[in-house]
Amino acid sequence: MNEFMYSVVKFIIKTGLYGFYKRIEIKGLEHVPTYKPVMFLPNHQSALMDVLLIATDCNRKPYFLTRADVFKGRFLKRIFTYFQMMPIYRIRDGRNSLSNNNKIFNACAKVLGNGNALVIFPEANHNLRRRVRPLSKGFTRIIIRSLELYPNLDIQLVPVGLNYKNATHFPDRVSVHYGKPISAKLFFDPNDYTQTSKAIKEQITTALQKLTTHIEDDDNYESLVGRLEYEGIDLTDPIATNNWVKTYSSSGISNRSSNSSSENRGKGSFRFFLYLLNLPVYLLWKYWMKPKVPEAEFMGTFKFAFGLLAYPVYLCLLFLILVNMVSVKMAIFILAIQVVVSLCLIKYVLR
Repeated sequence: MNEFMYSVVKFIIKTGLYGFYKRIEIKGLEHVPTYKPVMFLPNHQSALMDVLLIATDCNRKPYFLTRADVFKGRFLKRIFTYFQMMPIYRIRDGRNSLSNNNKIFNACAKVLGNGNALVIFPEANHNLRRRVRPLSKGFTRIIIRSLELYPNLDIQLVPVGLNYKNATHFPDRVSVHYGKPISAKLFFDPNDYTQTSKAIKEQITTALQKLTTHIEDDDNYESLVGRLEYEGIDLTDPIATNNWVKTYSSSGISNRSSNSSSENRGKGSFRFFLYLLNLPVYLLWKYWMKPKVPEAEFMGTFKFAFGLLAYPVYLCLLFLILVNMVSVKMAIFILAIQVVVSLCLIKYVLR
């Protein structure tokens, strides 16, 4: 991919993320190897937002494995390929299509063999529940294939914990925690691939359960999450959240809403003001785009993509209207005030 174009797109996405999130906290970047082959292994909660948060701040220029069904159509295939995305085929794509993964695994091995970085979601699906789900063996097959082809390759496995306060909400807060790298070859047994896969999955599972919130109690899950919110626990801090979950008895937990509900009501007028400042964008989202969101895990992705496209168009149209009413300088000044006020509301006022 052209370096200049990559930098431009990365800048646009990163700027958009800054305006979309109330706060983005990145921790553990010092753990990411600079020159060795790296496999980033994040938990998966919020569709494309997980990808973008890693791509813009991981200190590498990674390749991505993406579900094959999004590659439909020549145009989309070219776009995704341009941005270093490779399709991974699942059983739902048809049993016959699974054989295509052999070529993809070889391509991934080549990426790692050349010292590049690769992002794979080892859970192989996304879900908003605050839990590390059982890991798929697909990522371990790529590791094994890579070490078969490049026996001396020192693949660094970097677990990544993504922690959203509320992934469907706007504005939201998120933290990205990079764990210490794990050398894959320490667990590679050329005579026992089953044990190799099991050992690697255990290592990554343990690491992810420390880097993101892990609520294992399924029966009391909703009550625990409600209590976490009620107690005001910072859900973007996996250490504090997991410590609370471990020490707090699940017996007698009541399902309560957040203790900030009255404060949220007080912020309602500010939220209304933000919507008023950007009324056309808000109305288009609410009545046209939002009904098209297929599932809750895609809500953040659709909101971000829609805002990234619609907000600049709205500002341009607003500018064209203003220049017919006031001077160009005054039109620019009004737009600047609009942007600054909107950003301040998102960053410092709204919850």
